[in-house]
Amino acid sequence: MPPLTESQARFLANARVARLATADADGRPHVIPVCFIHADLGYGGDAIYIVLDRKPKTTELTRLRRVRNILANPQASLVVDHYDEDWQTLRYILVSCRAGLLNGDEPEAALAVTLLREKYPQYRQMALDGNPVIKLTPQRYTAWSFRGE
Repeated sequence: MPPLTESQARFLANARVARLATADADGRPHVIPVCFIHADLGYGGDAIYIVLDRKPKTTELTRLRRVRNILANPQASLVVDHYDEDWQTLRYILVSCRAGLLNGDEPEAALAVTLLREKYPQYRQMALDGNPVIKLTPQRYTAWSFRGE
């Protein structure tokens, strides 16, 4: 897999929101916006981490559709994009990945939560310790920008 350029890696690191696409065992898609970090935490290379937070939800965290989909079908995609009326600034990165679920008590999950709290001040006020964390292992990056970066 070709690595991201420095500009692409910076774009991915600085993005505030992405769209996570999962599908169930029958291939029915589900897409939601997510907060994330992209990092190499020392557990097998770079990965993307998304904590399951307790913003108002009517479903238990481990019964969320995205979690059920990941358990049934680990293939997922993440899109980070920038839109502007000035189309010369348009860009996106599509990450094709393998998804898994980390128990919140695993050291890797705890480190991911620490970094998510650094990136998102809102998470500093939320009880996230012990919450499950989605881990996306990139298999391919597809990057595009109007300017061809």
